[in-house]
Amino acid sequence: MPTFIHGKGTKTYIDEFDLSDYFNAADSTFSVETADITAFGASSRSFLPGLQTATMGLTGLWSADTDGSDEELNALLANATSPLSTVAIQAGTIGNKAILMQSDELTYNISSPVADVVSVSADFQATTDGTTNLTYSGQSGVQLTTGASIAFGALGNLSSVDNSASSANGGFAILHVPTNTVGGGVTTIKVQHSADNATFADLITFSTVAASTKTSELKAVSGTVNRYIRATASTAGSSGAITFMLSFARF
Repeated sequence: MPTFIHGKGTKTYIDEFDLSDYFNAADSTFSVETADITAFGASSRSFLPGLQTATMGLTGLWSADTDGSDEELNALLANATSPLSTVAIQAGTIGNKAILMQSDELTYNISSPVADVVSVSADFQATTDGTTNLTYSGQSGVQLTTGASIAFGALGNLSSVDNSASSANGGFAILHVPTNTVGGGVTTIKVQHSADNATFADLITFSTVAASTKTSELKAVSGTVNRYIRATASTAGSSGAITFMLSFARF
């Protein structure tokens, strides 16, 4: 019997913000442009697949909160830096699906009906934006963290995700750090990979996260990505905790 998943467990991250409390729908679309190569004498059209593209639409509730839906969506419109977003499906379990995207915000809409709550919607267009090794700017991947807070002394290796086989074309990871109270030193977060789920090597190392700093970052790699991947984190800090969402997508 098929297994279905309820949408209530979805979480949405944009840059260094967890905006899940403001949104109630996240729609991602992946498509490939095609060129018409139909020639004389054909009885039906033929097409040649071309460039891949991806879009994302977010719908939810308007709020004037600091770092809330209105402040952040308004700031992203026409922003020179393409925001980083992750839609975590059934968030909270390592290995569950994630939609990773570097994109530009195209539209921001506010709806204020006379008999209902004020709502917002925004549309995003994926873009590689010249990022090194970023073959695709929107891709399906897996969650490498639960998105829960981790105390400074409990950081370490998280559970690995089995892809069943290695892949040869690289991939990219997006890191969101929406909450960080670690004090006294920087935190280092990495993606590691392994052929046997026993010996791991660093695949991606993000920029160190300064004490009590919220941040986000995308990093892409080329070449072989081994069968197993995991997140790992360490800190020179001596107090506090950090919350981060880290996902990885293979090309």
